[in-house]
Amino acid sequence: MSNFDARKAERFAARFSRALNDGALCLMAAIGHRTGLLDAMREQPPSTSVEIAERAGLNERYVREWLGAMVASGVVDVDAESTFYQLPPEHAAYLTRAAGADNFAVFTQYISLLGNVEDEIVECFKHGGGVPYEKYPRFHGVMAEDSGLSVMSSLESHILPLVPELAERLAAGIRMLDVGCGSGRILNRLAELFPKSRFVGMDLSAQATANARADASAKGLHNVDVVTRDLSDFDQTAEPEAFDFITTFDAVHDQSRPLNVLKGIHRSLAPDGVYLMQEIKGSSHVYHNIDHPIGTFLYAVSCMHCMTVSLAQGGEGLGAMWGEEKTRDYLTRAGFRSIEKHELAHDIQNNWYVVRA
Repeated sequence: MSNFDARKAERFAARFSRALNDGALCLMAAIGHRTGLLDAMREQPPSTSVEIAERAGLNERYVREWLGAMVASGVVDVDAESTFYQLPPEHAAYLTRAAGADNFAVFTQYISLLGNVEDEIVECFKHGGGVPYEKYPRFHGVMAEDSGLSVMSSLESHILPLVPELAERLAAGIRMLDVGCGSGRILNRLAELFPKSRFVGMDLSAQATANARADASAKGLHNVDVVTRDLSDFDQTAEPEAFDFITTFDAVHDQSRPLNVLKGIHRSLAPDGVYLMQEIKGSSHVYHNIDHPIGTFLYAVSCMHCMTVSLAQGGEGLGAMWGEEKTRDYLTRAGFRSIEKHELAHDIQNNWYVVRA
């Protein structure tokens, strides 16, 4: 090929070499998070693999091999003479539970979770269709942990204040619905904070709703009702003007019939009610997402979870990266007339829409 650019080819090969290592790092970081290894190394002096394993309560041989991967990736430092290992505080600030919303280790879990359905996704590429929710046994748990970082950590300080006087109304007592509530962490937290209000959660996943009910029961909450429900016909079955406040947290794009869900939300909303919608930040046009800081990751999650679980129900397969333009179009078609977009400084992944009928 006369126009073959050898330097461009070398740069591309180097990029994929880095990608291969980074993919392996995600797997190792996920293990470090789940086993508590990263937390056990936080604020600790240089230590041997034996000391680190004992501190974490884990098998030393596995810990030693894991440390090798983390050293090779530049995450963990090692002394060449003593073979003592240390997690630098600058790295711990983004890889441990103490980091809160900055903990990237939580998100690395998605890589292995999605890898579990690779065979099924390959078959979908060949024959169409989708992969159902039950093929993702741990996904809702990680999603709950994810929302604990992006939502729970700022629920009172940043998210509720997006709607003026909402906290005061919740304290006085209103009716709230969380559509696609998952494991119910946000719903149950609000029920704890505002005992005079009534809270309803709906989700397709029986596993997720069971977890939500168990959590509510363990906390002694009597103002929460969580139901397992397919919302494909929500536009027809929603109770008119039943709720003063409705939320969806990164949930609409997963639905089999997202426009029907939004029409149902519009139907369910009281005349003076508010709909708070968290959705993935991005554009409906792929060329606008080239510089998105986590664009590749979001498209991959969409392809291997969000889009395919919708298609498995014979749905639209909207996908996580449906984008702001299409989001606004769907809200308008659902009947909403007031749409305000907000962005939170700590949240590079989502847009927040305050929507009124």
